[in-house]
Amino acid sequence: MLACYDLASARKTLTAQALAGRPRGLWRWSELLPVRDPAFRLTLGEGDTALVKTGQLGQALGMNALYVKDESSNPTGSFKARGLALAVSRALELGVREFVIPTAGNAGGALAAYAARARARAHVYMPADAPLPNQVEVRLFGAELHLVDGLISEAARQAGEAARAHGWFDVSTFKEPYRCEGKKTMGLELAEAFEWSLPDVIIYPTGGGTGLVGMWKAFSELEQMGLIGAQRPRLVSVQAAGCAPVVRAFEQNSDRAQFWEGAQTIASGLRVPGVFADRLILRALRQSQGIALSVTDEEIVQAQRELASQEGIFAAPEGAATLAALYHLLDRGWLDRQERVVLFNTGSGLKYL
Repeated sequence: MLACYDLASARKTLTAQALAGRPRGLWRWSELLPVRDPAFRLTLGEGDTALVKTGQLGQALGMNALYVKDESSNPTGSFKARGLALAVSRALELGVREFVIPTAGNAGGALAAYAARARARAHVYMPADAPLPNQVEVRLFGAELHLVDGLISEAARQAGEAARAHGWFDVSTFKEPYRCEGKKTMGLELAEAFEWSLPDVIIYPTGGGTGLVGMWKAFSELEQMGLIGAQRPRLVSVQAAGCAPVVRAFEQNSDRAQFWEGAQTIASGLRVPGVFADRLILRALRQSQGIALSVTDEEIVQAQRELASQEGIFAAPEGAATLAALYHLLDRGWLDRQERVVLFNTGSGLKYL
């Protein structure tokens, strides 16, 4: 399920001029967000993250328009804050006061933070080998942490059982429609930052895929409102070689991604063996004339060092994977060095120490 809006009404007030005069943050896009009553709009300062034009790295690659959308400045250090801010706010508006989530790490911390802000209760199911900072923040925010022997797929199974047994609201990826609405604001911000055009290529790390689907939705809504034209970026879905169900499905020209057995990667956010929104992700990739590809953990580590030493960006492994993928795309001749390319760093490398 995806949220729909009265775009004809929204375009009357959501104009480029109006946006420029509003306070910074995710909620300035309120006409395209699901929370009607401002009293329920939780915020910890999420959104409006930096779009950094690369210097040394871009020059070395012969690219004059290589950018990094750096999501590490969001609350709890990752882009997950966008989705959970929206999901919790809308759920509160609908009367929900107790939540459960399965997570690879960062989404659990984000839910715990916004639940604390709302004085609501949160239950987080997380693999026992998730990064320690993720575990610590969940507990500090006052949420109940359940460590699971297994991957996020096992965490999802246990969280689902608990939701049914106790009546908790399950905010799993794509099992409610509003996390996607928070993630789509990344696409809205890109359009504004590029003066109501879009980049040629977006390279995005894909675990659950909410960001890709959300941005693709955002571009459609913006066009219907007359804020952008029909031009679209080519979407690139990046996964880890040790867990690449979307890549395999894309290469096999399938509409569904099969469960990836034995998933392993240092990028915990990419260790998602069963992708619930596989059809939506694959459809967006193909409609955009995009591509899916995987990179090794060794390539991720090297790319992480390069982003840090050359651009001052300590990227999460998932974010560094996009740079590793860029090298492959250049070698293949898949993109032109003069194209406008955006890499998404979805979180802070500090969360993985």
